[in-house]
Amino acid sequence: MSLSRSEIVARAREAVKGEALAIQSLTEQFDESLIEVLSLLLNCRGHVLVSGIGTSQAIAERFAHLLSCSGTPALFINASNGLHGGSGAIRPADVVFLISKGGHSFEINRFAEIAHNRGAKLVAQTENPESPLAKMCDMVFVIRTEGDVDPYGMIATGSSLVNGAAGDALCVLLLEMRDYTREAFGHTHPGGAVGKRLEESQDTVSD
Repeated sequence: MSLSRSEIVARAREAVKGEALAIQSLTEQFDESLIEVLSLLLNCRGHVLVSGIGTSQAIAERFAHLLSCSGTPALFINASNGLHGGSGAIRPADVVFLISKGGHSFEINRFAEIAHNRGAKLVAQTENPESPLAKMCDMVFVIRTEGDVDPYGMIATGSSLVNGAAGDALCVLLLEMRDYTREAFGHTHPGGAVGKRLEESQDTVSD
């Protein structure tokens, strides 16, 4: 495809606008299941173990990190490695949060089966509530991507952002429900520019 310079810029803008609309559609998707998932994560007495395969793996890693930043102890766990011994980390007190667009990935579904057998609670974030993964889990957080924002309907550009935004909503709510303070965050994030800014703000308060 040959595009002029102006057409390239216009196409980029069009792509981002489409993704923004897809994310905005989430506001109409949230229902009572959101509250149930929040309650499970809020009352978890172990760790929230997050997993995904492919593009969902990147979203799962990001979500696990943001959960920990928001006061909910969480770790990413690689489902493929979980089938080679890593699932030994799962305990009955844990919540295993699985992100899978279609809910048919072999590694995720086999990992879910092991997690269930080890006594953990399972949450599936998926667009397909009738999938094998969803049927194995205790709770299903249905997240669908509206609009034609994935090239060929397969490359998860827009849909990965939608799933990331759904996780962001959970993190913000958990942060507020736990009354997780700026000071508490500073204890776990002393490094980098963020840590420096927190330290400076605390010094200002002390003065």
